[in-house]
Amino acid sequence: MQFLTLEQFATRLNENFSVDVDQGRTPFTLVEAKPLPVHEFHGMMRAPFSLLFHNASPVLFPQRIYQMGNPGIGEFGIFLVPVARNQDGFLYQAVFN
Repeated sequence: MQFLTLEQFATRLNENFSVDVDQGRTPFTLVEAKPLPVHEFHGMMRAPFSLLFHNASPVLFPQRIYQMGNPGIGEFGIFLVPVARNQDGFLYQAVFN
């Protein structure tokens, strides 16, 4: 299992990430990577952060763990939650804490 950090994503804004969905693979574009407020505790392994992806499909994909890949990061599982709809598709968020 890969330990993901904000730094891995921060330089990849507007890049496509290939995501496994029921119909095959579809591109999700990383549109935001930002830190979240830190409430430090003993044993904390990383600072919390949030990622926001856009997918242009008219199909709403449910919240769940998806297999995702990017040439610069590799393959990993990620829990995506649909959070908004716009005229071009849907926005999905992943939160790491």
